[in-house]
Amino acid sequence: MENYEEEALEQLVLAPYVQKSTALRGKFRYVGGNQFRHAFSTFAILLDYHYIDPVLLKASMIHDVFEDVECVSKEEIVRLDQDGPQVYDLVMEVTRQPNLTKAEFLERILLEGSTNAKILKCADRISNITDLHSDTFDKEFIKRYIEETKEFVIPMAMEVNQHMLFELKDLIKQREKSMNFTSHFWPLHRKK
Repeated sequence: MENYEEEALEQLVLAPYVQKSTALRGKFRYVGGNQFRHAFSTFAILLDYHYIDPVLLKASMIHDVFEDVECVSKEEIVRLDQDGPQVYDLVMEVTRQPNLTKAEFLERILLEGSTNAKILKCADRISNITDLHSDTFDKEFIKRYIEETKEFVIPMAMEVNQHMLFELKDLIKQREKSMNFTSHFWPLHRKK
């Protein structure tokens, strides 16, 4: 880690966001554990890729709260600190609204999302694919999830981080190999 990154991390106050993310402890994940641990995994992936942006890191801690629990409000997030309004906006960018299909939601981020929304979605998907195992999920679900990743998240990674792109492609290859299927579908290049 570079000196400037260490200094930025020393100044980062995450405690209010960690406290809000504890609402996810009761939200079970099929792979075991809970969404609270997934929030930390997403945060760690961002750090691993040297993202020290306070808004991005704080948003990673609570990126699933509005989808998974009903006990956190906009007002609570906005009032947490000076970054609260921006954190809330970023979290809402990566929060699927009930009126959208998963494909519509991901396409919206791909075509209209901010750079930080795409980075956060890539980190989130890396965490999710890492937890995608055949002893927990059926083959059809895994295949659909991989295809969805190829169609929407791979192009996001192509835009924002080549290292994340490499990791996502590697994870996909590993899952396809372990499931004994190979899809030849890779995303079309989309224009905004």
